[in-house]
Formats: sequence, structure tokens, C-alpha cells
Amino acid sequence: MSIFNFNAPPEPADPKTPVSSDAAASEAIPPPAAEMTPPRVEPPRAIPPTPPPAPPAETTHDPVEPDPLKTLELKPKLIEALSTVYDPEIPVNIYEMGLIYDIDVNADGLVGIRMTLTSPGCPAAQSLPAEVKAKARAVPGVSDAWVDVVWEPTWDMSKMTEAAKLQLGLL
Repeated sequence: MSIFNFNAPPEPADPKTPVSSDAAASEAIPPPAAEMTPPRVEPPRAIPPTPPPAPPAETTHDPVEPDPLKTLELKPKLIEALSTVYDPEIPVNIYEMGLIYDIDVNADGLVGIRMTLTSPGCPAAQSLPAEVKAKARAVPGVSDAWVDVVWEPTWDMSKMTEAAKLQLGLL
């Protein structure tokens, strides 16, 4: 008899012992197969990852009183510098993406930048503002720079330049 064959009739204990007709009849009908289906086990529920906390959406600096001449002199250089900063997940610079809302320069060369991110849960929420500040401070003529991350108005794809949309295949 096979160990794994549950449908085979059991063998008599001693083949020399005569078996009655009632016993032979009962042994001829195999017993019902044992239930081998394991109980249903529910899979564990997936716990969605929590996004990193968004930076505070409040302005921490006094607004820069823009100086028209200093702004005219430094803003193109600042835009050029900020155009070298890329969101790590999107192959377009943050200026073309429309993430920079305002660049103000006062008479002393202090630069105030208001920017946003594509979403509050952006993985680069901590690194992008720091990189923007460093790039702005490196521009000749800038005495200091600060960056405020704001959430109003909310960023959407309409803020992207035509060049960014073309680069991403949206046109």
C-alpha cells in the first residue's frame, strides 16, 4: 500500500486469517477520502507607505523690498543658475517646471525666492530648497539668499513652460 494513497482499501492484518463476507464487503468499499483542503488564510493587509512630511508652508522671512535696477541686473543670472537645479524624478529643470514663483532682489543684493514643489509629499522636499538657496548665493552680486516653500497657489502642469512640456512629450 502506498503511504499517500488515501483511496486504497486497507490491507488485512494477517493474510492467513479468513475474512467474513460482511467484513470483505465493507473492505471492498473504500472509506470516503479525508478532507485535505487547508483552512483559508487571509493575506496580510498592505499598509501604504506614509509620505515624508512636507516643509512648513509659512513664510519665515520678511518680504524683500525689490529694487528694480538690482533685479534687472541679477534676475537673468539667477534664472540661469536656478535652471541647473533638477527635480531628481523629472528630467526638466525646476525653473522650466514652473516651481519658482517669485525672485526678488533688493538694493543690497539680498535675494528672496518663493517656490513650490510638485506635491507636498515630494521626496526632494528637503534637498531642493537647500540646493536653490546654494545656487542663488553663488551668483556674483548676491549678498545672501533665502527660499520660502509655499503651497498657494498649488502647482499644476499649466505652470510648465512650453519647452518643459515638449521635453516631457506633453506637446
